[in-house]
Amino acid sequence: MVEPWLRMSRTEVEPIRRAVLHALDLAEEDLYRWSKDLSQEELHARPHNLPSVAFQLRHLARSLDRLLTYAEGGSLTEVQLILLRSEADPQGTSEEILAELGGALAATRDRILAITSDFGEVRHVGRDRLPVTLGGLLVHVADHTQRHVGQAITTAKVIAALRQKD
Repeated sequence: MVEPWLRMSRTEVEPIRRAVLHALDLAEEDLYRWSKDLSQEELHARPHNLPSVAFQLRHLARSLDRLLTYAEGGSLTEVQLILLRSEADPQGTSEEILAELGGALAATRDRILAITSDFGEVRHVGRDRLPVTLGGLLVHVADHTQRHVGQAITTAKVIAALRQKD
C-alpha cells in the first residue's frame, strides 16, 4: 500500500502541516493494522517487560492532546496530568483503547488545521516552560507519534511470535 505522503492527499494544506497530518494518517493505519487482531489480554501484555501495546496507544492519544495544548499556547490541565499518570494502567477493552486513539487522532488533525500562527512563533513546553517554535513543536508531534508507533508494532510482533510458539 502506498503511504499517505505519496498519495498526493491534503494538497490544500501547506507543507509543514501536511507532513504532520500524513505522519498521523500513517500512524493510524499502522496501529490499526498491528493491533486490531490482538486480544484484550495481548493488548495489555508486557512480553520481555516491554511496555504494552495498550500503553503505547494511550500514550499516543494523550500526548497528542498535551503537545497540541502547548502548540495552542496553553498549559496542561489537572485532568491531562491525571491521564498522563494513568497511561500504563492495564485497563480498558481493545475497543475503548482504539476508540480513544481514533478520537485523539481526529481531534489532533482538526486542531492542527485550526492553527493560524506563524511557525516561527515561540511556544513553551513543560513545567520548565522550555521555549520551542510552533513549527518545531508540530514536527515533534509527527516524530514522537512515529516513535511510539514503532514501539507498539515491535511489541505486537513479539506477541505474535510468542503466540505462534504456543
